Amino acid sequence: MAKSSDNNQAVSTIVSDNNQSTMNEDEEAMHFRKVIGAFLYYRTSARNRVRRAFYSYGRLSEAHKRLVPKYEGYLSQLLKCIDQNDSLIRQMLTGCEHLFNNYSMPSSCNDTNHKSTEQDSLPPPSGVTSMDMDKVKTTIKQFVRDWSTDGEQERLVCYAPIIEEVKKRFPIIPTMNEDGSINNFSSTQILVPGAGLGRLSWEFARLGYACQGNEVSLYMLIASHFVLNRCSHINAHTIHPWILNFCNNLSNEDQLRSAQFPDVNTASLPPNSRFSMSAGDFLQVYNEPNDWDCVTTCFFIDTAHNIVEYVERLWKILKSGGVWINFGPLLYHFEDIPNESSFELSYADLRTVILSYGFQIEVEKLPIRAGYIKNDRSMLHYEYDCVFFTAVKP
Repeated sequence: MAKSSDNNQAVSTIVSDNNQSTMNEDEEAMHFRKVIGAFLYYRTSARNRVRRAFYSYGRLSEAHKRLVPKYEGYLSQLLKCIDQNDSLIRQMLTGCEHLFNNYSMPSSCNDTNHKSTEQDSLPPPSGVTSMDMDKVKTTIKQFVRDWSTDGEQERLVCYAPIIEEVKKRFPIIPTMNEDGSINNFSSTQILVPGAGLGRLSWEFARLGYACQGNEVSLYMLIASHFVLNRCSHINAHTIHPWILNFCNNLSNEDQLRSAQFPDVNTASLPPNSRFSMSAGDFLQVYNEPNDWDCVTTCFFIDTAHNIVEYVERLWKILKSGGVWINFGPLLYHFEDIPNESSFELSYADLRTVILSYGFQIEVEKLPIRAGYIKNDRSMLHYEYDCVFFTAVKP
């Protein structure tokens, strides 16, 4: 298993545990090609949605068109925003091929003449589905949640309690090095499964903990590598996260508005900080007993096919005295998905399972209202009543 290692360049790295993957090399390459294909198809897919809006507008009577004289201009602005998002995506993809073995990026990633309207009529790349395109759109919004000032409130609700609990249970006590310098690092090893774009993991490393984030989604891994390794300064990039949300807008400007990221300098980790990312399924990558001081799960445990397996594995990999800190709902990701197994438990039943393995729940707070990549200016808001708990392995 890959553990957090000293990071003299203050830049995180992605560690691929291919030997533990459930995919063979051909399947991995095929999956990677599909993910890249979905990213590259974003512009075509998004422009097709705007074309439908142009078509609907074109069918209006002239009298009705005169009532909304700025509508065509608004749609034209959407097309410009789509191009800006597409340029960012291509910048993000360029140079990420070294993260995966034996794969070269398609030349279209560097194509500066990709803006032809001829591409609007192209079908999706082989294997790319509407669900894949939804993942691309979600990844764009994740930049807002994890790395922009617009996502600060969401992070305060869910990340801050986890961070404070870690600081309380594993306080960092500065010590003196032999050369007289101050050592502000902790030997505490923290694992963050479902790390997404890496903000929570990065915050632990910034504080001085040894931290490894784990993520299975290639969409998230590619995006996290970009923001953690290739953003040179604060607010280096601009995205338009809401342009494909055509419903529940108070104004066109709310749909068109941009967000800048990252809101911090991701290269500003202290010298010799210990921060890494691992790629792969949590259950496949982490199996070493008594290996971690702390595992934090934020909006993660409901990603399991069988949530009992997660509890069992967390018990196994934590050291005696280790701490599991959780925040999130139980929106089971595989419920009602064809050909996917899904075992759903209520929180009451999950709590019984946690205690049955021997965990002691020392902190428990619920419900805590929280959003997830929420559009604050939308007329529709989804929020979860989440549970926060700290479970200790005696």
